[in-house]
Amino acid sequence: MNIPAELKYSKDHEWIRVEGDVAVVGITDFAQSELGDIVFVDIDQEGETLDSEEVFGSVEAVKTVSDLFMPISGEVAEVNELLADEPEKVNGDPYGDGWMIKIKMSDSSEVDGLMSADEYKDHIGG
Repeated sequence: MNIPAELKYSKDHEWIRVEGDVAVVGITDFAQSELGDIVFVDIDQEGETLDSEEVFGSVEAVKTVSDLFMPISGEVAEVNELLADEPEKVNGDPYGDGWMIKIKMSDSSEVDGLMSADEYKDHIGG
């Protein structure tokens, strides 16, 4: 299971990478493997400001549909347009080309409340 040490993680299986005042968000390798083959990514909140733990979209896999939750508060500044035509990128490269949104953070200190890689590993029973 790939759990990069430089990222932070939410209890809902989103990862976050801080780049200045912007946070890149996607779902973890664990989450995509549990979901199975992802066939559709639905994110239509671009430009909206959402609170931590609010739903920002959903992913549809062959077996199920799962909501996506904001790991921190902020404005959805960008949506990964690649996923509209190639949702399988989430399965193949969840920490790279499979990223989902970029958030303009409302309060960067919220990142401190997220889990480290080791804490996330414990969270998923790894």
